[in-house]
Amino acid sequence: MPFTDSYYLKDLVYNADLHFNVRTELFYTENISIMKKTCLYIATMLAVFSTSLHAQVVDDETEIIVTNEKGENETIDLPEALTSEIDSLLHLYNTKTYLRKDADCNLPNVNRTYEPDVYKQRLRRLPTIMEMAYNDVVQKFIDRYTNQLRNSVSIMLGASNFYMPIFEQALETYSLPLELKYLPVIESGLNPLAVSRVGATGLWQFMLATAKNYGLEVNSLLDERCDPIKSSYAAANYLKDLYRIFGDWNLVIAAYNCGPDKLTQAIHRAGGSKDYWKIYPYLPRETRGYVPAFIAANYVMNYYCEHNICPMTTDLPAKTDTIVVSKDIHFQQIADVLKMDKELIKSLNPQYRRDIVIGYTKPSTLRLPVPMINAFIDQQDSIYAHQADVLLSKRTEVKVNEDIPDFVGNRTNINSTRKTYSSKRSKSRKHRQRRSTKKSVTVRSGDTLSEIAARNNTTVKKLKKLNGIKGSNIRKGKKIRVK
Repeated sequence: MPFTDSYYLKDLVYNADLHFNVRTELFYTENISIMKKTCLYIATMLAVFSTSLHAQVVDDETEIIVTNEKGENETIDLPEALTSEIDSLLHLYNTKTYLRKDADCNLPNVNRTYEPDVYKQRLRRLPTIMEMAYNDVVQKFIDRYTNQLRNSVSIMLGASNFYMPIFEQALETYSLPLELKYLPVIESGLNPLAVSRVGATGLWQFMLATAKNYGLEVNSLLDERCDPIKSSYAAANYLKDLYRIFGDWNLVIAAYNCGPDKLTQAIHRAGGSKDYWKIYPYLPRETRGYVPAFIAANYVMNYYCEHNICPMTTDLPAKTDTIVVSKDIHFQQIADVLKMDKELIKSLNPQYRRDIVIGYTKPSTLRLPVPMINAFIDQQDSIYAHQADVLLSKRTEVKVNEDIPDFVGNRTNINSTRKTYSSKRSKSRKHRQRRSTKKSVTVRSGDTLSEIAARNNTTVKKLKKLNGIKGSNIRKGKKIRVK
């Protein structure tokens, strides 16, 4: 069911409840009929208000409507991570283990709205290199984050403690603006296992071809797009290359979404303009909402308190380190021998698609909590041997069954069958050879049998025998066999 600008309704309900409570406290002795009239009035206003706004929303789950300067309605597709509450985050190991609601946060779960100038000033105060411009489109995305997605924002604020240090380090390595760390907020909702409807994968939502171009390995057992560290450095490298091409960070973000080719086409259609907001009408529908969504993500991840959003409290996990393995090893082997939670191992190594570290292909890294590293080294022989025939069932060598089957109910021995079959094949082969050696020629004027025999490396006697000739006369134009 589509939303009907529910934040306005929430504010109205909140204000109505507050007004109602005050009146009840001050005038509790008044006639009950007055209270009934008040409730009826509020219900009527809510119904009218809801009806008037419903016509302004087409499909609040996948797109939003904005009104342009000409007064025309314009439809913008929402980035996929903004189309629903990010419930998938709740099922991740880190979320279930290390995130919890802040019991000390007593803010009312109601969005606070402000005048446009307040949003403009807040965006202006953000310490960014990138332009954080305000307009009605940006406001639509701010409203979505602070209303329909406020629970998701709370989760992402908690999850950001896992990933933001990684993002910042990768961006810093390539000397990029640190505000780009909020790009995965609109790309994947900070879910390292996110997969879009077109196959883009991981925190940074790499497509397969782009991922491989930037050094990420993807095969049946491994997908480094899900590796938070490797994918972050690949994304930073890609963003750096896009900036070399377009020289404008808004265009870089747009190209990250729709690809350099489509962005170049939009620039061409706009007469060569390099201003994102000038080429805006020529962009794909989702890309038109991409930069506004990015600006809104920067806003809400910094001004969440001003909208009564409580971030989830984070208990940071134990420090981790990596160890290189040179044999295939299953997560269950490690979990059983080291008495660990398999889900913890999976959360630390999300790049391995089938819970198998592929050490035989090449030396591969395994990430474990620091206290477990030495335990793994000390017990690695036991770990590799534990249920290897069950968990790692792919065989390296197999024996061919050479037993001769004894067909029940068939008196013919298999050997005689083979001989018969072999004999038939031999006869057939000889027959084909005989057919393939036949050759005929046409008798020309003045030809004699001796001349024809000489030309075809045979004898007159053989020619007579092949063609049933008794004398020496042959007619012009007749075909005779020479082989």
